[in-house]
Amino acid sequence: MDALHNPFSPGAGAPPPELAGRAHILEQARITLGRIKAGRPERSQLLIGLRGVGKTVLLNRIREIADQGGYRTVMIEAHENKPLASLLLPPLRQLLIALDRMESVSEKAKRGLRVLKSFFNGIKLKYQDVEIGIDIDPEAGAADSGDLEADLGNLFVAVGEAAADRKTAVALVIDELQYLSEQELSALIMAMHQIAQRQLPVVLIGAGLPQLVALAGRSKSYAERLFQFPEVGALQPADTAAALQGPVSEQQVRFADEAIAETYRQTHGYPYFLQEWGYQAWNLADSSPITIEVIRRATEESIRRLDANFFRVRFDRLTPREKDYLRALAEMGEGAQRSGDIAERLGVKVQSVAPLRNALIKKGMIYSPAHGDTAFTVPLFADFMKRIMPEKPR
Repeated sequence: MDALHNPFSPGAGAPPPELAGRAHILEQARITLGRIKAGRPERSQLLIGLRGVGKTVLLNRIREIADQGGYRTVMIEAHENKPLASLLLPPLRQLLIALDRMESVSEKAKRGLRVLKSFFNGIKLKYQDVEIGIDIDPEAGAADSGDLEADLGNLFVAVGEAAADRKTAVALVIDELQYLSEQELSALIMAMHQIAQRQLPVVLIGAGLPQLVALAGRSKSYAERLFQFPEVGALQPADTAAALQGPVSEQQVRFADEAIAETYRQTHGYPYFLQEWGYQAWNLADSSPITIEVIRRATEESIRRLDANFFRVRFDRLTPREKDYLRALAEMGEGAQRSGDIAERLGVKVQSVAPLRNALIKKGMIYSPAHGDTAFTVPLFADFMKRIMPEKPR
């Protein structure tokens, strides 16, 4: 069929043509946003899920809902090599300037800018790469200690007060939260705690890998009472069918039932992979319906493309020892495995590979579903490791 009219969109964060199976998450986000804007207490949301389940797509959709609801939104992506402060400063500056330039004078917005300047002055010696231009005097004694945990809350409160004064609300949308340092995550949680205590119109909508729940809990024991943690998982068979049939039906095309079943078997219902298989199947099919034979050919092409791109970019970040660890994990099958069993397969003591395991968790390659367990954060990565490293580690 004509590739020009292919409805599928395999790509990082690219919105799928049919956002199937996520209505409950979006509805909860709508309620959360509505309650906070109305001045009612509600917990912020941190979406949790593996790679390829569509967390970024959901964040973008929730940001759109916030915009439509009258929010001022700030969206950033956490980075393992860039401090949280340097990511937050530019968009918060833009936000406060926009609030200050509304039709009437707002002392709260001006104070927010002064506090932002104080915050910048407090951290600029610590983070040399941070640059910000605010032609305003700082507010002495406000968020200028240089201690992120102490200062970020004061800054967020100033932002929340400025938003309340303008009768609007602020949505902080942060992706890849697992990359924050322990101090940064602690500061963020403490800041949102202060916002909740004052019932200011600021909400945090974030997303991260499954280890984020444990990281937040270790950082602050009250995190589970401050946030909701919606789980974003693979799609069920019915939602998989909707994700495939919905986009093609607009062009009078359909998938045969057995083709959908085979696609689900190969992709396990993970949205990113569904887009890849759907994309390849459309390009390979000559006519409707798209058959199981086409899906089998699409499987070969999809795996080839994933191996060359989606999987390979993650593999290339690994050290030789990290590759051996993941190869041993892959050999043990799907799902979570005991860390001690992985060490035994490598022929070493579990204590000796603990730093290796921790490094892989920080890189976002594995996580711990329960104490002492280890699992891949990237679906189907175990099969990739067997393909790219056919020989078992000794």
